[in-house]
Amino acid sequence: KMAATKASKEQKYDRQLRLWGDHGQEALESAHVCLINASATGTEILKNLVLPGIGAFTIVDGHTVTGEDVGTNFFLSSDSIGKSPDKLLDNDPEFFHRFTIVIGVQLPESTCLRLGSVLWSACVPFLVCKTYGLIGYMRLVVQEHTVIESHPDNALEDLRLDQPFAEFKDHLKSYDLDRMDKKDHSHTPWIIIVAKYLEKWLSEHNCPLPKNYKEKESFRQFIRGGILKNESGVPEDEENFEEAIKNINTALNPTKVPSMVQDLFNSEQCNNITSQTRSFWVMLRAVKEFMLSEGGGSLPLRGTIPDMIADSQKFISLQNPPESISEKDIRLFCKNSSFLRLVCCRSLAEEYSVDTVHKDKIASRMDSPDSEMVFYLMLRAVDRFYQQHSRYPGVYNYQVEEDISKLKLCVNGLLQEYSLNVNIKDDYIHEFCRYGAAEPHTVAAFLGGCAAQEAIKIISHQFVPFCNTFIYNAMSQTSRTLQL
Repeated sequence: KMAATKASKEQKYDRQLRLWGDHGQEALESAHVCLINASATGTEILKNLVLPGIGAFTIVDGHTVTGEDVGTNFFLSSDSIGKSPDKLLDNDPEFFHRFTIVIGVQLPESTCLRLGSVLWSACVPFLVCKTYGLIGYMRLVVQEHTVIESHPDNALEDLRLDQPFAEFKDHLKSYDLDRMDKKDHSHTPWIIIVAKYLEKWLSEHNCPLPKNYKEKESFRQFIRGGILKNESGVPEDEENFEEAIKNINTALNPTKVPSMVQDLFNSEQCNNITSQTRSFWVMLRAVKEFMLSEGGGSLPLRGTIPDMIADSQKFISLQNPPESISEKDIRLFCKNSSFLRLVCCRSLAEEYSVDTVHKDKIASRMDSPDSEMVFYLMLRAVDRFYQQHSRYPGVYNYQVEEDISKLKLCVNGLLQEYSLNVNIKDDYIHEFCRYGAAEPHTVAAFLGGCAAQEAIKIISHQFVPFCNTFIYNAMSQTSRTLQL
């Protein structure tokens, strides 16, 4: 029965298992997500977390559930009773400590700051989301988020042909390309071909690895000369040699420690290990010690090789590694040691404080009056309007004109407070009043997909989440990430 259940799960979640593996799925299934406000955006986010198999969720929503809500929100039933996040912050702030991630939707600035402070102290990731008219906004607030499996695009293979290790050198000795029969010659893996010819090249040319285009082209011709010829002197069709020639750039990629990983090695967290240190930093310190001693300056070998033309026996013997440490986490860490990432966001308190606001960064992004930064400033001004009037601008049609002048005062007040010498066009002030704090479902659905994706990254510790602000402009169908 258990085997049947596992097979059913594998079939159900086949595509995502290919993305984040069994361990990623397990992280998702053991996660407990808190959603604050089951609005259109909140519901979309939660739907996109429930579908891939999130383990548990809690909805915190102080609004009274109406018949209309039950009809449009599939998470609600007629007996749903909500709690206000502000009440929970007053009476039981530790309520929020239990969650893997807290997602706050359509929250006023004051609640965001209060909740952000509680979650920051408890080291619980906080994802702030807002759909406001045709603008979508997300802000990730997390002190320190470590990523082992960052899944970089177009990562080069870890072949180490410039620094071959002893076991690989011994394996090379079992191949004699000059004395092989035709079948074995055409089934020799291309990595072996490049390595064997590289040995020859280095001994005959008495020079370092081919580096520039001219040297690599000469090396390609050197390998091409090894293709067998038939009785008429015409080169045979040996695809493995063609594969070797095609992969020269990949094969000759120099072995080095990526700068991002070197920065992690130099960090205080790596060099000051205590009994309270998280496992990521303990393993990183172990990898650093390995690199400085047994590794001879190199990271642990990734232990994967690309697919290639070869018979099964040769391919298996090539990828069969020596005995490795059995602990699953250490093996995973070592395999991904070239791709480790650290994401550190600023707290909301730092972002909003006059003393620590990134005003130069904001001003530089406002070199164009239509930059996505204008929407960030407008959302901040709208929050200020709410603080002053206990409602959002334009929510009542008869007050739109009056609210335009009030919102303009809020915009100017914000710019003055932060000493920002930038211009915000009146068109945007009018536009945000016309929005009337509406939450169009098309924008909510898009933001819901984006937010769920980022939440899964945080939960699984795979792929690199954005840092730290995301703006979506539905008018132009463009988006931008800002580091604020």
